[in-house]
Amino acid sequence: MDDDLIDDDAIPLSRRTKLPGKGFFYPDSLDEERAETRAREAIEGAETVVIADGDADGLACAAMIREASDAALDVAPFEERIAERLLESEGALDDENVEEDDEEDDGEDDGEEAEADPLADAHAQSPVALVPAGPYSLDDALERVAEYADPGIDLFVCDICPDDFSWIEAPLLTLAEDCESIHWFDHHQWEDATAEAVRDAGVDLVVGDSDEECTADVALRSLAYDFDERWSELALVTRDHDLWLNEDERSQDLADYAYWTSPEEYVAVVGAYGADLPETVVEYVEHRRVEKENRIETAVDRATFQSVGDWSVAVTYGRCSQNEVAERLREQGADGAVIVKPAGSASIRGSEDFRYAHEVAGKVNGGGHPQAAGCKPDIYDDMLDYANHWTTEGQACRKVILAAFEDVAEELAAGEIDVVEPDE
Repeated sequence: MDDDLIDDDAIPLSRRTKLPGKGFFYPDSLDEERAETRAREAIEGAETVVIADGDADGLACAAMIREASDAALDVAPFEERIAERLLESEGALDDENVEEDDEEDDGEDDGEEAEADPLADAHAQSPVALVPAGPYSLDDALERVAEYADPGIDLFVCDICPDDFSWIEAPLLTLAEDCESIHWFDHHQWEDATAEAVRDAGVDLVVGDSDEECTADVALRSLAYDFDERWSELALVTRDHDLWLNEDERSQDLADYAYWTSPEEYVAVVGAYGADLPETVVEYVEHRRVEKENRIETAVDRATFQSVGDWSVAVTYGRCSQNEVAERLREQGADGAVIVKPAGSASIRGSEDFRYAHEVAGKVNGGGHPQAAGCKPDIYDDMLDYANHWTTEGQACRKVILAAFEDVAEELAAGEIDVVEPDE
């Protein structure tokens, strides 16, 4: 394939937001091989392993665990790399060549993580190893820990809820025998049977109220360590974004920075500075937001509205920051918002009047929170299906998700789903 065909710098924004990032076109086999190598390098010889979601919430937990273990990395080399990247970013903005990809948890890595990593071997430097993962890669992460970790380690799993216990049963049971302890911190919506099975495996599972706590809150109160006020502030600001409160302007900085940088850099920086990011980082994030804002506006302009039961549902398509897009669609009257992504997945966002996002997602191969969920409908059999997806702006995906909204509305009317009142 000609690199120019997937080079964001050479494609107009109106067209490149309709296509997946470069990582989509990178073979899974090569990506998995690289992930396997990095996981092995991090895990071998580690005293503690943290499997965490790669967003601000999961990485804040990893920073806390390293702090409690006196295993934080020196932040100075990371700050030097940030300053270099800021200069590069400024030059890119001057040339109007900023590349940005703000999709979450959809496997659409742009393939440039190695270049963004300020220290090539940072992932293998701390005795508390960090293994980023998500709901769909948790089984792989657990299997890698089981294969490469020394006996007697402490294992933490943070900010991840398995969709099905059967996916993780074998590696988790193996680790329960080999590890000194396994602690699992989360705040998502857990099925009772899944939670019971995890606890029966010998795991110390602590699940916070998803309407009141983020996972950083759970880790902060669960770890046997006397954290100072800086860490309470970090949990507070992380919660502000993770629960969509948006009352602290710093929370968006944390969220964007966690997405735009490597996990090791984020953990080192928030470990050293907490929620008050250093000036260089704030400047870098502000520069990256130029194209982010353009993508948000493009996605909002593409949105269409449809009535489903008593709800107004807005549906749009493109590579964009789904939370901000959903917020603007709510401002236009949407009760629920669907952001279909070029990689084939979709984000579903709710509101005070629509708290069934997880119910909708559960019908199309996904799950999540009442007001925020994700899914990837099982409708893509080959590249022709993806080609149709891109050229029609996700029409097939839109259709099955809107049908799921219809199903949930009918189940509510029939009393098959408990009604959630707005003030709840």
